Amino acid sequence: MRALFPGSFDPVTQGHQDILRRAALLFDEVVVCVMFNSHKTGRFPVMERLDRLRAAAAGLSNVTVDSHTGGLLVDYCSRVGIDVVIRGVRGVADLDYEMPMARMNHELAGVETFFIAADPALAHISSSLVTAMSQQDLP
Repeated sequence: MRALFPGSFDPVTQGHQDILRRAALLFDEVVVCVMFNSHKTGRFPVMERLDRLRAAAAGLSNVTVDSHTGGLLVDYCSRVGIDVVIRGVRGVADLDYEMPMARMNHELAGVETFFIAADPALAHISSSLVTAMSQQDLP
């Protein structure tokens, strides 16, 4: 079974890498895809994110890296023949955010969502936090 792990990956974090490694053990093929989110301003160019994802996927023979900049996630799934979306969740707030999208993806295109709980040691990590910390002047 093929699965899609979508995200902005801006930047790729240890949490993303953990979910990707674990998903690669569960599915025949995982496509990790940089998606354009009009509500986020990208810090890194898409090509750099793709390069970082390729590095993160090194050694995972069943993982491919792609990008999608137009249309809905379900449009991409339909175009490439994927019926399962992987989402990492750190806690209840993430699940509350993800559930309406999971329901809509199912209603629109029959795409199922497979939730993977974050490793507790990495659950505090988010791309937004990594970005904020890298912008601080540290002594």
